[in-house]
Amino acid sequence: MSAADEPLQPETTPVPSDAPSPDQPLGATPGQAGLRPQTPGLRSGATPGQAGLRPQTPGLRSGATPGQAGLRPQTPWRGRLAISLLCGLGLAWILFRGGLPLLPPDGSFDLLRPWTVVAYVASLAAVHWFRAARWRHLLRPLGRVSLRDVMSVSWVGFGAILLSPLRSGEIVRPYLITRRSSVRMWEATGTVGAERVIDGLTLSTILFVALRRATPLDPLPDHIGDLPVPVAAVPRAANITLFVFFSAFVAMAVFFFARDFARRATQNILGLVSARLGERVADIVDRVAQGIRFLPSPRHLLPFLLETAAYWSVNAAGVWLLAWGSGLSGITLAEACVTMGCVGIGILVPSGPGYFGAFQLSTYMALAMYFPEHALRGPGAAFVFVLYASQVGFHLLALGLGLWMLRRAPESFSKAEALG
Repeated sequence: MSAADEPLQPETTPVPSDAPSPDQPLGATPGQAGLRPQTPGLRSGATPGQAGLRPQTPGLRSGATPGQAGLRPQTPWRGRLAISLLCGLGLAWILFRGGLPLLPPDGSFDLLRPWTVVAYVASLAAVHWFRAARWRHLLRPLGRVSLRDVMSVSWVGFGAILLSPLRSGEIVRPYLITRRSSVRMWEATGTVGAERVIDGLTLSTILFVALRRATPLDPLPDHIGDLPVPVAAVPRAANITLFVFFSAFVAMAVFFFARDFARRATQNILGLVSARLGERVADIVDRVAQGIRFLPSPRHLLPFLLETAAYWSVNAAGVWLLAWGSGLSGITLAEACVTMGCVGIGILVPSGPGYFGAFQLSTYMALAMYFPEHALRGPGAAFVFVLYASQVGFHLLALGLGLWMLRRAPESFSKAEALG
């Protein structure tokens, strides 16, 4: 821990009775001015009985009772939830207007092969293992962390992302891992951000290549279902996404290798507003950059990339098998990769809890490049429904298992140590 991170210790040196107090007005005696109150939240000159202590409840205003003020985080959480629900309902309305069913119509499951659903759910176990376990390679340059803690924290974090509005559950993983390892909050946040950038670059690259390997309908439809959205918008969006994530990866690398410059620039710019704010944010920038310490280390980076490749490969194979088993018998592995890529990028868009709306719409958009409308509204609808239900159900199962594992293993670090 650096000197800037060490907590300030209260002054314990007694002040002589004839020495002026720090708060003593000019001309006042020590007996009149007294010493600066050491009780947190106590006004100068007030007794504990008059002023009381500063409320210790997070988010509680001074002088307000819990029933009057409540907790501060409740209002923004409710606001995010309201926005998320509105987004989900809006996307569901778009699907309804476009004739793209959320619930498969009669006859959609006639071609379904049940064993492929079981096999797909089994593949999700491997997908979740690789997705969670690979994080340890990014954390271990920063501190001691066990595989068990990485797995349990990741599964809880993935469930929180799924259920929380507007992906606000992203903060759960960094916070929980700092309670069970020597890694600190901002460094852990840096690893999660780096993981997101690498995943985005990997997935957009897979989508870019698969689009050129798959054979779309010719000509491409100028609509998706009844929506006046040209299917040609999908490749254009894929190209933009690849550029964005490639730029983010380059920025991440520059951010790490030139972190001294990043710290000084942050401090100087924000220092124009407040020197204290500039110093504080610059310190956070430096800590987040420390979280990317795995980047120049082949010992940690290569295993992470190998497990990331396994994660996406098993994911693509599972999507292909489920689509074929749902009745889309002509689907190729490249077309399944396009579907996986569209879903992975589509759920980045603000949507309802559980990615509701964005998941279904992005899947239909991918399928519309390769299958006619009657297939979309038949076996395609069955595929979309089973794909979504399986993924949400497995996330919830992993969430429950992760919570059970966390309850059986005590925390190793206090809240103050975790936040650093």
